[in-house]
Amino acid sequence: MKISSRGEYALRALIVLGLQNKRVMSIADISEKTLVPLSYLEQILLQLKMLGYVTSKRGKYGGYRLCQNPEEIVIGQVIRRLEGPLAPMSCVSVTAYEPCPLEEGCLLKPLWALVRDVVADLLDHTTLSHLLHNQLPPFEKSVHPG
Repeated sequence: MKISSRGEYALRALIVLGLQNKRVMSIADISEKTLVPLSYLEQILLQLKMLGYVTSKRGKYGGYRLCQNPEEIVIGQVIRRLEGPLAPMSCVSVTAYEPCPLEEGCLLKPLWALVRDVVADLLDHTTLSHLLHNQLPPFEKSVHPG
């Protein structure tokens, strides 16, 4: 799993919009608060709009706002929809599995699977609301036998 600048900037934009309590915010203001170049932010907001996270309003007082409640926006889902699978290696991906010629008897595969599970569990239990309130959900580190 690699989070690109697009994924990072999209999350920044969602946070800024989430802090507006569904009020419309101009793209220039979003750009200023996220430090994302305006032209790149336009592309990201268009993608977030197509994915149903934000809506836009045209005109002099136009801009963007969230169209879902922050409690409904799951960070794991956002990342997967923007970036693809969360697995660090394709041989352990749930959604984009690709076999590896060394897979049988591979001693790394259990490690990559555990990394996938821990990351996916944390992101799938984190909502935009958690981020807005600076309160990540409780996370229990499981002891992996073996």
